[in-house]
Amino acid sequence: MVEGVCVAAGFIAGALQCRSPVVAGISRIEMRGVTRVFGANVALRSVDVDFEPGPITFVQGPNGAGKSTLLSIAGTVLKPTQGTVSYFPHGTSRLQARRHIGWVAHDSHCYVELSGRENVQLAARIYGLDVKAAWHFACSRVQAERFSEQPVATLSRGQRQRIALARALVHSPSVLLLDEPLTGLDLASAQRMERILIEERDRGTIVIVINHTAGMAERLEGRRVYMQQGRIDRIEEP
Repeated sequence: MVEGVCVAAGFIAGALQCRSPVVAGISRIEMRGVTRVFGANVALRSVDVDFEPGPITFVQGPNGAGKSTLLSIAGTVLKPTQGTVSYFPHGTSRLQARRHIGWVAHDSHCYVELSGRENVQLAARIYGLDVKAAWHFACSRVQAERFSEQPVATLSRGQRQRIALARALVHSPSVLLLDEPLTGLDLASAQRMERILIEERDRGTIVIVINHTAGMAERLEGRRVYMQQGRIDRIEEP
């Protein structure tokens, strides 16, 4: 997936440019008239939608509806072909916004030759954090102590997702984006993931999830944004 490759490369490059003093996080994302075109394919068509702290937003719809493209634009990985994305209080600055965003893609996009700990500590170093303290904080949240010293290449999907989540949380982002985070997880791992999403919601984080897992939005009392053919079909508030 093109978006997935860009997540790893784009976030590393962007974060390296963002090592300025930390400023206020993102309190609201506002999309207006957002269209995204890939060659002859129109992935998003004049989308208007807002994201704020509060209920977790679940983006749902059939394959090809534009969900991953929407998430990639919200996460600064893709630029809209037309329209604007504003990150309050940073305006339309994708560079400033990127420092405050955590991302868990459908695939982990970890460096597989490194251990889980090394992947998370690399992210902490990029964000200018105390590496040891940041690692212990993130590791304890996802309970990765048992396998954190193993190369990521040897880990199960659920373990890789926990490392990816630790990396996304290491800088305490004000926006957390997740693309089908429960796919392939066992029951215990899925429950752990849901608990962390609830914790982030309660902390005031803007949490946006692409989700096909039946019942998840209902269990977490989420806001549902339904997409169809690149458009917002409807929004259901909890």
